[in-house]
Amino acid sequence: MISGRTLGQGATCEAKMSPEFFKATSFCALSELDYNALSISEGGNVLVRTEFGEVVVSAKKDGGLPSGIIFIPMGPWANAVVGPETGGCGTPQFKGVEAEVEGTKMPVLDVRELFADLKRTGGEAS
Repeated sequence: MISGRTLGQGATCEAKMSPEFFKATSFCALSELDYNALSISEGGNVLVRTEFGEVVVSAKKDGGLPSGIIFIPMGPWANAVVGPETGGCGTPQFKGVEAEVEGTKMPVLDVRELFADLKRTGGEAS
């Protein structure tokens, strides 16, 4: 898994509780090959699981991604599955995080629900 900034994330980062920020940051981009292999229906969701936690995000095809790589924009949903270690630089590891992805019928939590879930579970999204 990799994470990074996007135009949509950057344009909405001042309004983190807005529907626009939710739409811009609560998705997982997958290669078309991986998307099809998971048999995700159009507009479907995926559960992303790493050693640090798990989170449900919407799935999107991205023709520019190679198979085996997923991308989640920087934001609360990516933060739920990256480690807290910063290696002394103040920034968590947003690149090269091992992740498992599976299709799910579970809903994507909005930012308030996600934070409440993280608080309830001690830092791991459920």
